Amino acid sequence: MISDPESDFIHEDAADHPGWKRWELPDPTRFNAFLGPILTRIEDGKALVRMVPGREHSNLRDSTHGGALLAFMDVALFAAARSFGMISAGGAVTLDLSAQFIGTSTIGRPIVAEIELLRETGRMLFMRGVIRQGEATIASFLGTIRKSSPPA
Repeated sequence: MISDPESDFIHEDAADHPGWKRWELPDPTRFNAFLGPILTRIEDGKALVRMVPGREHSNLRDSTHGGALLAFMDVALFAAARSFGMISAGGAVTLDLSAQFIGTSTIGRPIVAEIELLRETGRMLFMRGVIRQGEATIASFLGTIRKSSPPA
């Protein structure tokens, strides 16, 4: 049985973080759960997407593993698009994602992706983002997601 992504996804006010929304799948067997709690909000026309990397996201230098950062970038694109009101849960796919790793981050401290929409066409969203921890820039990225086709 295929579930309804919209009803299976949580995107609601985060009571413990005023001004932020929770962005998560409550099903711990889905990949998104690996990233832990994700928070989103819109500020100055940009989507902010926040997570706290834990030991499970670390490399042998006790910094956030590049693979975990790539996963966060991908999920952040969808969280941003949803926060902008452009897609619903399960309503898009990643076409491309390019990343530049600039610095390292400390495990246990929040990282925030700041994402801006560069352009929207009928089926595509072109976005750009940076990931920061405090004032330090950790990475930058560009991504394109394709909105789902309307049901036939």
